Amino acid sequence: MKIIRQLTRLLTIYRIIVRYGLDELLLSTKIFRPLRLFSYITPGYWLRPKQFTRGKRIRLALEELGPIFVKFGQILSTRRDLLPDDIALELAKLQDKVAPFSGEEACRILERAYGRPLDEVFAHFDNTPIAAASIAQVHAARLHNGRSVVVKVLRPGIQPRIHRDIELLYLFADLATRYWSEGHRLRPREVIAEFEKNLQDELDLIREAANAAQLRRNFKDSDSLYVPEVEWDYTLSNVMVMERIKGIPVRNIATLKKQGVNFKHLAEIGVEIFFTQVFRDNFFHADMHPGNIFVDAPNPSRPSYIAVDFGIMGTLSTEDQHYLAANFLAFFRRDYHRVAELHVHSEWVPAQTRIEEFEGAIRSVCEPFFDKPLKDISFGMVLLRLFQTARRFNMQVQPQLVLLQKTLLNIEGLGRELYPELDLWQTAKPFLERWMDERVGVRAFFKGIRTNLPLWAENLPEIPMLVHEALVQRQAQSEHIKRLDHQLTRLTKEMQQWHKRLMLILVGSAFFISSSLFISLNVETFFNLNTLLLGIVLGGVGSVMFLLAWDHSK
Repeated sequence: MKIIRQLTRLLTIYRIIVRYGLDELLLSTKIFRPLRLFSYITPGYWLRPKQFTRGKRIRLALEELGPIFVKFGQILSTRRDLLPDDIALELAKLQDKVAPFSGEEACRILERAYGRPLDEVFAHFDNTPIAAASIAQVHAARLHNGRSVVVKVLRPGIQPRIHRDIELLYLFADLATRYWSEGHRLRPREVIAEFEKNLQDELDLIREAANAAQLRRNFKDSDSLYVPEVEWDYTLSNVMVMERIKGIPVRNIATLKKQGVNFKHLAEIGVEIFFTQVFRDNFFHADMHPGNIFVDAPNPSRPSYIAVDFGIMGTLSTEDQHYLAANFLAFFRRDYHRVAELHVHSEWVPAQTRIEEFEGAIRSVCEPFFDKPLKDISFGMVLLRLFQTARRFNMQVQPQLVLLQKTLLNIEGLGRELYPELDLWQTAKPFLERWMDERVGVRAFFKGIRTNLPLWAENLPEIPMLVHEALVQRQAQSEHIKRLDHQLTRLTKEMQQWHKRLMLILVGSAFFISSSLFISLNVETFFNLNTLLLGIVLGGVGSVMFLLAWDHSK
């Protein structure tokens, strides 16, 4: 049944690709250009919608393919340096302009969720969505207390569609692992498992609301980032209600310029917000495409950000945090030897990797891009060369870092749009140096003392008794050790005595056996006085040995 379902989905994907002529687009790429002549006999060439541009065809195909493909398009839309402008502009519409479902359907979902008529819940509800994405869509509303809010509603039937496509991705992953030489190193199944977990989190709006509340607490007193407040009384697993914010969409560059916004400040605090979330709080917004970010600019010289959509949040282990910060810092200082060492110590590359050789490879990739603004850096080329280097040194993909890598791509793409002259390295370096100093430097030492001081003060009255108990325990342990030592000495002496007895018994037995052989030989064959005397003497010596062994046993 599962195989039939997967084959049916594959046929559906092929049908959509053909419908929008994407098979013809595939044959126009460099890698398949030798087969260009065959494009004229492909169904896509004759059936594709002639009235649509190639960018619109790709966007419509991704929308029809479903939420997983839409998310892929969202990631691509942030990389203007990797895509032609016409395709990038169309894919940008996937960030919040996916085809919505009807407002009437949204009302029915809300009434079923709340178990009462919608006018009893909201004083006003706008049937026309203000934004629609791959998982849910958002409507404006007003509570009976007069507060303006937004209502996020999950798309109907979204869970079965995601489950079906995840199954298909696992099939592709298994095929890649089995038949592709890079499959084991890239660990596609683990990466998809991480992706699946994040998608499941997005489908639970209570979890998203909790994420928003945590991020709001983390930036409570910040003048760089504002997070809207959750209305918990109206939030359910498939519905979330939040404070409605007013801001300028970050992609609306023309309006921002008209307001006289300081783009340099905006780009720099964007980098600082990202590193603060990752390293200070270990809780970062992992879906920071432009559709989820607004600008608050009452003071254009010092604008700030407003974030929405908290379905995907990332965390790292303490070890990953430390290694990432150390890697970033070594990279910013151009200490490629340290970068290579950290990769080996963290087991991101095999332990037998030659650090000097790995260092040289990293230097050849990274050095050409220092001292350049974002506009002069082709991150597509950087990623390609890093991939080639990773393949050469058998570096495995770290599934727990996939979200962070995706977020970095979003941040870099946003920075490229806002302020291409941004010096990413110099903006991030002071923050990371401060963070490392707080974690492993002198400041970390004093911070540890300050943190533990209340606990020490609380236990101070008990210290004399604890010291007394420790001394008593130490004395008892000392006496126990003495008894054990005495027993061991006695046991050693006994073993030595038993060893002597055993040797005497063995030697005496040997003499008795020899004596018996000589005497029996003398009686049965011939009579020889010397042989008889020798047997008697050997028997006597054996008797003496047994007497000595008996004496040692006393």
